[in-house]
Amino acid sequence: MEKQELEKQINETIMQMTQEPHNLEHYHKLSRLYMEMQDYDKVISVLESILAIKPDDVQALVGMGTMWYYEKDFRKSLQYYNKALDINPKNYLIYYNIGNVFAEWKNFPKALFYYNRALDLNSKNPELYNAIALLYQDNEDYVESKAYYERALSLDPKNVTALVDMGNVCFKLFDYETALELYKRVYDLDIDNKTVAMCIGNTYALMHQKDEAYSYFEKALKLDGDNNYRVLLCYAIAHSEFGESEDALKIYDKAIELEPKRVNAYQLKANLLANIGRVAEAVEIYKNILHFAPNDAGTYLLLGNGHYLEGDIEKAISAYRAAINLEPTNDEHKLIYNLVINEYIDKKRSGEVGA
Repeated sequence: MEKQELEKQINETIMQMTQEPHNLEHYHKLSRLYMEMQDYDKVISVLESILAIKPDDVQALVGMGTMWYYEKDFRKSLQYYNKALDINPKNYLIYYNIGNVFAEWKNFPKALFYYNRALDLNSKNPELYNAIALLYQDNEDYVESKAYYERALSLDPKNVTALVDMGNVCFKLFDYETALELYKRVYDLDIDNKTVAMCIGNTYALMHQKDEAYSYFEKALKLDGDNNYRVLLCYAIAHSEFGESEDALKIYDKAIELEPKRVNAYQLKANLLANIGRVAEAVEIYKNILHFAPNDAGTYLLLGNGHYLEGDIEKAISAYRAAINLEPTNDEHKLIYNLVINEYIDKKRSGEVGA
């Protein structure tokens, strides 16, 4: 609905509310109109007005829970959902929403419990199977996740969310042929889907089909959307995997030009340079990153690796120590640091490095 039409309907609904101040249907309509306008403060205000008139209005309670969920105040969201559940314990949507809250909290058992209660009440809803599949996917149980996506697609074969997410799961399971089939089903439904075109390119690359991979990366770059940076990174990685290092470096430069303050392209470019023996250039790039991202522990780790490859163990140790200071609980940083420091001590004892 156009903004002008929305504003007209909002004004008409407010007029109806003044004429029938106790007719809650007008309030609910107004909250929906404000929701469509994405004016969330006004949605909350209207829902509060409903609850002031009728504290046990389930629709308003669920609406308030959803609004606070959007605001990421999950405790307040859960309070409203629980009030709604006390009033109507047979509403599958309330269980589903509570499951979403626990999923955000990474509480797998409780999220699964509430999703299953929702399924008990509405077993034909594909979105419930999607939610459980995503829960298992986040828990890295990809086999179970795939089973739930298959159930969702049996109910709704054109469910784009299930097709894409199941494709991602098959990708994780190294079943690239099935992933490609699923991504292409989405692409057939939505030929302008930039993310899916990129996913198809990635899949073809891993299947060692270079021309097809490059074709879909080029298609993705031409489509509307704001994630060309990601597409360029994937495109560069594919060139690198196919042994076309110079082309990969040029594409990383395009990504850097597009997003000069994001570290990923710099890091990947430097890693590639290090891998092809141009370690000194890689080290300079890592140092450059730290000028605009001085608290990036991962870059310090990579800088340490670069110094190690150059044979400067003392500088490597210093960089690893900086990474640990920034992320003291990161076991990977500690492991690498300990390995290198022990090597350094052994060399000092044997006289391979100066005292």
